[in-house]
Amino acid sequence: MQKFYKYHGAGNDFILIDNRTKSFSIDDSRIRKICNRRVGVGADGLILLNSSKEQGIDFEMQYFNSDGFEGSMCGNGGRCIVAFAQRLGIIDKETFFSGIDGLHKANILVMAGNKTEISIQIKDVSEIKSFDDGYFLDTGSPHVVKFVDNVHAVNMEEGKKIRHDVRFEKGTNVNFVEVQKDNTVFVRTYERGVEDETLSCGTGVTASALAFAFAKQNNTLSTVNVFTCGGTFCVHFKRNENMFFQIYLQGETCFVFEGDYEL
Repeated sequence: MQKFYKYHGAGNDFILIDNRTKSFSIDDSRIRKICNRRVGVGADGLILLNSSKEQGIDFEMQYFNSDGFEGSMCGNGGRCIVAFAQRLGIIDKETFFSGIDGLHKANILVMAGNKTEISIQIKDVSEIKSFDDGYFLDTGSPHVVKFVDNVHAVNMEEGKKIRHDVRFEKGTNVNFVEVQKDNTVFVRTYERGVEDETLSCGTGVTASALAFAFAKQNNTLSTVNVFTCGGTFCVHFKRNENMFFQIYLQGETCFVFEGDYEL
């Protein structure tokens, strides 16, 4: 039996496992089964909380997409694992943890019942590529950002096509973004590894906010509010010409339930 915890960040849901004792044997078919919404627990991904041997690092995050394979950085998963670490008593209100893309700082801002507001630092972005049909940037995971007039009218099959475009050697996530008012955007994301639309995507929300600031060419803009089908976010950042740094993704996480799974 494997103890697990279920969390979601704005509808982007995860199975989290305390793996400090290395109790979980990594197997892609097992991960696919656990994440399957018909025969398993059901989730967009599975996250292991591993011990870290690095000084000053509280834990290591290891993320697997629902396809069973280890993925790149997951922003919502990063926020959920911070809430999980606090539940386990590993951290208090601030943490430094490592992910596949390096070190992350995070802060717990508000706790209310099973919900926790968390701000997590995302890697610096030094390059945004412009295409005729959008922008490409890496926020710990690769993302295409495409601006549209009506995001709810988008056929997400278009996201599937772009995800496999030959321009992106390892594939990409795809975000469709509708600009609203007062530095606010609405984002829908087709996620690589999940191979479907998710209710929200943390690194995609971040990429969309930065691409919006880049396209708007407003050097004083430092916060973008983001709506998704699953919830709302704030993305805070600083900018020096085309370099974005001190990027923070802020939003709510929710503990759903815990249980035991027979492997």
